[in-house]
Amino acid sequence: MSEMTLRRAQVSDHGTIVECVREWWGDSRTPGQARELSMLLPRLFLQFFAGTSLVLEDRDGVKAFLVGFHAADNDHEAYIHFVGVAPELRGQGVGRRLYTAFFRRAAEAGRREVHAITSPLNTGSVAFHRAMGFMLEEGDREVNGLPVHGDYDGPGQHRVCFRRQIAVRP
Repeated sequence: MSEMTLRRAQVSDHGTIVECVREWWGDSRTPGQARELSMLLPRLFLQFFAGTSLVLEDRDGVKAFLVGFHAADNDHEAYIHFVGVAPELRGQGVGRRLYTAFFRRAAEAGRREVHAITSPLNTGSVAFHRAMGFMLEEGDREVNGLPVHGDYDGPGQHRVCFRRQIAVRP
């Protein structure tokens, strides 16, 4: 594997990231489901949050990405919206590298707390967030033994909500 470079995302990354989602999730979803998942990343995320989003690439192209942002309504929270890692790199610390970089940058901007969500059926994501030090937020119901916020993303779209404190850096 060649050396990977972490950089700030750019608006011009949008098409590539959308294609990565469709390709990388194609092994676990139908093409329609992978396309639907990619619609969670409209261009506006990179138009307005490129400065807080990250891309990890090597000479062959994008290998992982994290789309996240700092809350507009307060100066202490940040949110990780969507993360993707090429299937051949999963389990090798790539996601951890992205999250750690996001935490560091958020802390440098004075943020003290990072939030994220996932489906209660995505056991890998739940385990990853817990391993990264996220706490599960209380929900209004339970699914698969997890507290969830019912209908968080619409009817029947229950989500596990996570919160992690980070140390502010000057």
